[in-house]
Amino acid sequence: MTLRCRLLAVFWFAAPGTAVFAQNLPGSDFPAQSATATVTPGQTPLSTDDGLNLRFADGIVAIAEDKVITVDDVRREIAPYVQQYQREARSQEEFNEKIESLQDSIIQQLIDRVLIIKDFHKDEKRRIPVSFVDSQMADELANRFDGDRSKLLAYLRASGKTMKDYRQDTEDDIIYHYELQQQRKSENVISPVRIEQFYKENKDQFYQEDQVYLRLIELTHANGDTDSQLQFKAENILSRMRSGEKFSDLAKQLSEDSRRSKGGDWGWRKRSDMKPEFAEPVFSLKKGECTAPIITADGCFLLYVEDRRYAGIQPIDQVRTQIEAVLSTQMTNASEEKWLERLRRDGYVKHF
Repeated sequence: MTLRCRLLAVFWFAAPGTAVFAQNLPGSDFPAQSATATVTPGQTPLSTDDGLNLRFADGIVAIAEDKVITVDDVRREIAPYVQQYQREARSQEEFNEKIESLQDSIIQQLIDRVLIIKDFHKDEKRRIPVSFVDSQMADELANRFDGDRSKLLAYLRASGKTMKDYRQDTEDDIIYHYELQQQRKSENVISPVRIEQFYKENKDQFYQEDQVYLRLIELTHANGDTDSQLQFKAENILSRMRSGEKFSDLAKQLSEDSRRSKGGDWGWRKRSDMKPEFAEPVFSLKKGECTAPIITADGCFLLYVEDRRYAGIQPIDQVRTQIEAVLSTQMTNASEEKWLERLRRDGYVKHF
């Protein structure tokens, strides 16, 4: 069974990349540029060899309790990531380092899985309901094998497993994820004192750039209008706004951009989100003010500042929830690591 977590729910069980950079431009849908590396013409493709056969010549990676963890076990887990790592790596050396680091992480997870399941069975009163295992297997059959039992049997033959083995794998997978989930539940209440202390010690993390809550009206050359004609239309809109009409209502009526139906609402935007020809006039405005018409090759724009946030450290009340989440995660991770260290210390593990 895969280590990738699934959400489980029954009886007492609790229910449970690529960096992107954008140069935002009013009047567009803020196209993003992927940071994923690609192979350019003439570039030698990286080898996707995971190196496991060299690291573990006899095919055995580790022994945890009475479970032998093999190269094939590790390879099944890293397989979905190999091509992604190949695309992202800038050199064969970087690819090899990332793959080896992933292998080490997967090996530890496979070992921990065995130790966690053993720890669960120490309490003889704890049992997985038979009906729950049946339900999980039925879901697997439907989702993983398209409801085709012959595909499941073919998979078992290829894996050298019996139906009994498969059932045991399913039960073990349930136990593993349930136990992890239980450990990750934090019952700790983060005190206001800890939140304030974290805020004081990490104020630089809460610096924010100048931001505006932006609405805009875009007028285009689609109807053959010249720049002068677009300028005249924009000045008329400004006149109507000064007479008391809301900018959002005017945007719904007259704007030709993709957010017309939302009253030209582009939400909070930082100075760095926008090109200079828009950022300079917008960030010279106060709340409730609108730019003069801005003419570009794309058309004519009116940018309205519905609200402002000035550069500086955010007040603690604005980031309290964020800090609480960070501290809760830290405490949960520390508790989980302490638990796993105990299991590793008390269990039998041999690395190869």
